[in-house]
Amino acid sequence: MAADLQAWNNGQGIDLESWIGCSGSFALAVGYSTIFWPRFVEFEGYILNEGFSVESLRGFEASNNGNRRGVETVMNHQHIADIQHYGCKDLSLDKLLLVGRVLREVYEAKLLWQFPSHPCTVSYYVPPDPNDLMAHEISFWQKAHESGSET
Repeated sequence: MAADLQAWNNGQGIDLESWIGCSGSFALAVGYSTIFWPRFVEFEGYILNEGFSVESLRGFEASNNGNRRGVETVMNHQHIADIQHYGCKDLSLDKLLLVGRVLREVYEAKLLWQFPSHPCTVSYYVPPDPNDLMAHEISFWQKAHESGSET
């Protein structure tokens, strides 16, 4: 991102907030609000992203043999690269790392605020080859489910 910002003003650069003021839009801000302040719901003892599919949940329950952590992890995962359209030209490792770390902090804060009696673990997964940009993902599960098979 530093190189992108430095290219502004005939190479004199621009700070990130000024860049947003020049390049952003309120429509994008509304859209990004769903990513940077996600909506979570409690359903049958799970904490899940709002708008989840009950059919998918049932399928993951069946394939995970009652492992609630596994179900929550897969139901709540988000590939960081999928925040933007496929083939987004400015996808890069430095941007994924920054967004992934920020999302981990946002999810931790939001989940703790919304579900204080159900602490969660939030994971930002960086693949063994960090340059596998499509494999970066964030997910979460309840700490009560960490042993794997609680109901």
